[in-house]
Amino acid sequence: MNTSERHLNGSTPLCYSINSPPFKYHPTIASAYYSAIFSALGLTSNLIAFVVLLQSFKQVQSRSRSFFLVFLGGLVVTDFLGLLVTGSIVVSFHISHFNWRQLDPGCHFCNFMGMSMVFYGLCPLLLGAAMAIERFIGINCPFSRSRAMPKMRTISMVLMVWMIAGCISLLPIVGVGSYHMQMPGSWCFFNISSHGSDKIFSLIFSLVGLLSLIISFLLNTVSVVTLIRVCCGPGGSQRRRDHEVEMMVQLILIMVIASVCWCPLLIFVAQTVLSGGPLAIKYLLLWIRFATFNQILDPWVYILFRRAVFKRIYPNWSRNSILTMYPSLSRRISSITRSSTRSGHNQQDMD
Repeated sequence: MNTSERHLNGSTPLCYSINSPPFKYHPTIASAYYSAIFSALGLTSNLIAFVVLLQSFKQVQSRSRSFFLVFLGGLVVTDFLGLLVTGSIVVSFHISHFNWRQLDPGCHFCNFMGMSMVFYGLCPLLLGAAMAIERFIGINCPFSRSRAMPKMRTISMVLMVWMIAGCISLLPIVGVGSYHMQMPGSWCFFNISSHGSDKIFSLIFSLVGLLSLIISFLLNTVSVVTLIRVCCGPGGSQRRRDHEVEMMVQLILIMVIASVCWCPLLIFVAQTVLSGGPLAIKYLLLWIRFATFNQILDPWVYILFRRAVFKRIYPNWSRNSILTMYPSLSRRISSITRSSTRSGHNQQDMD
C-alpha cells in the first residue's frame, strides 16, 4: 500500500507514516558539536568566498570573466543559504531534542525541510552544468556569445536554474513523491521507495543530478581541449588566455568536487529504487553527509585557486613558466597544436 493511501485511511500525518517520533535514538552532545562546527565552517567559508567574489567583480575587465563571476556568485549564495536553512534545523534539534510531531503536527515544517534539501542539493549540480555550457560557448564560439549574451541573460540563467530546482522540490507537495521524517529524527527528505509516485520522484532527483554531472563532464572536456590548443597556439592575448585558464581550472575543480560528493548519493537512490530492496538507512546517512561536504569545499575553489594567490606563492607564475617546468609536455602540446592547425588549413584548401 502506498504511503499516501495509509495517510488517507488513518490519522497519522503523511510525513510520519513511516518514521514517527519520538525515536529511541538519543542524540549525543558530540552530534550537536559536529553539526554546529560543520555548519559554522561552511557558512564562514561561503562568506569569505562571497567577499572575494565581490572584490574580483569590481576589478574585472573581461566580459567573459564577469559572466563567470555571476554564476559563481549564484553558487556561493545557494550554498550559503542551503547550509543556513538546513543547518539551523539540524543544530536546533540536537540542542533542544524537540519532538517533531508535537512541533509540526501538520507536516508543514517537515515538508519545508524536505524541499530545502532537494532544492539546495540540485542547485549546485544544475549551476555547474549551466557554467559548463557558458564556458563551452565562450571558448568555442566567443564572437557569437559576446554579441548575443548580455549580463542580464547570465543572471536570467541563474534564476532559471533556481526555478527548475524549485519546481522539482515542489513535486512531492502536489502528489509526485512525498517528504518523510528520516532517522535519527533530525531531518526530513523525500521517501526513497520503489512504489508509486515515490519511485518516480526518486528517479527524477537522481537522473537530474546525474545528467547535470554528465553534461558538465562532456562540455568541460571539450572546452579544456580547445583551450589547450588556443593557449599553445600563436597569437592572442596572454592576459585573456590566463583568465580563460583560471576559469576552466575553477570549473573543473567544481565539477570534480560535485561528482565526488554527489555521485554516491545519486547512484544509491537510483539503485535502491530500481532494485526494489529495502532502504539502507546507514548508507543514506553516510552519503547525505558526504554530499553536504560539497557546500563546504566549493567556496575554497574560489578562495584559493585564483591567479592572485598563485602569484603570491610563486611570483613568476604564468602560462609559459608552467610549460617550461615540463619541457616534454610543452613539446607534445606544441606538436599537437601545429598538426591540428596544419590539418585545418589543408581542409580549408581542399574546400
